[in-house]
Amino acid sequence: MSFGWAGTVLRVDLSSHKIVKEPLDEELQLKYCGGRGLNSKFLYDELKPGIDPLGADNKIIFGTGPCNGTLVPASQRFTISTRSPISGFLGDSNCGSAFGAKLKYAGYDLLIIQGKAESPVYLWIDDDKVELRNAKHLWGKTTYESKSAIETELGDPEVSIVSIGPAGEKLVKFASIIGDLGRAAGRTGTGAVLGSK
Repeated sequence: MSFGWAGTVLRVDLSSHKIVKEPLDEELQLKYCGGRGLNSKFLYDELKPGIDPLGADNKIIFGTGPCNGTLVPASQRFTISTRSPISGFLGDSNCGSAFGAKLKYAGYDLLIIQGKAESPVYLWIDDDKVELRNAKHLWGKTTYESKSAIETELGDPEVSIVSIGPAGEKLVKFASIIGDLGRAAGRTGTGAVLGSK
């Protein structure tokens, strides 16, 4: 890790089930410091004007900054950015669960999710091992129930989980993404975008 950066972007295409690890340009690290800046830059460069926020062409980005996972206060926070289904413009939301630090510990500065899965899936990240797994058994569960089910399935009570629950699944435009137990990325409808994926 160089000056707080892991140096890697994890890109997951749900339509093709393709998972790619890309280097994060050092100039971008300095110019667009932090999750919110980098997320905005990637969305600006990669989204076409006029796309449907709940369509397959939208992307949702989980971004960390150089302080994630350090002793700096509030350094486990991460930013989720997408085209908002509420405003139709850039939507940012911030969450305080351990997911941000754990994403950085796994070796990734940004997680970009694009495309649309044919059926419910969840993304499992264990350092270099990254897999899309069947999530049909989780569909319809609350975020608390999903967290418990995944912990049991993986046999790991320390795993960090972000999930959407029924509101996101039903594409409620103001749905949140919940990090671990009760930490919400509660602005701009990020949960609906993840549900549309």
